[in-house]
Amino acid sequence: MSRALSGRLGLPHLELDAIFHQPGWRPKPDPDFRAEVAEFVDSDRWVVDGNYTSHGVAQLVWPRADTIVWLDPSRPVVMRRVVTRTIRRAFTREELWNGNREKWTNLYSAKAEENIIVWAWTRFAHVRAKYETMLTDGTWAHLTVVRLRNEREASAFAQATHRGG
Repeated sequence: MSRALSGRLGLPHLELDAIFHQPGWRPKPDPDFRAEVAEFVDSDRWVVDGNYTSHGVAQLVWPRADTIVWLDPSRPVVMRRVVTRTIRRAFTREELWNGNREKWTNLYSAKAEENIIVWAWTRFAHVRAKYETMLTDGTWAHLTVVRLRNEREASAFAQATHRGG
């Protein structure tokens, strides 16, 4: 969605996962991560893909943003997509970011920090509740929030998006 929006709007795009996950899945240190994000959003218009609220990134991005597009499908949809995508990536050895690839061994781990499927399952309710609170408590009232709950809404939004707004 973010790449499609940046292309349709003619705006630069930053995928947070691509800068956070360094070679060997090492996380970029938070000060360096935040500095890189801050530099990117120091221009007038852009699209940022991801959240990383626990790393202080929302506090850099959201004050400069005008719109938050929240992809918020149901848990069954999220899990079907995560499982399918993860297995496909492990099988094809698709490179994600900075030489990193999904590892088959991660699929056997019960640790959420190693297994994205476990992470998605265990964090789903928490992440949804956190965003509901953050986006309705008034702190970010300047933002237009577009909450897309299914493929039909996402497709309609993407089709309606065009250069200039």
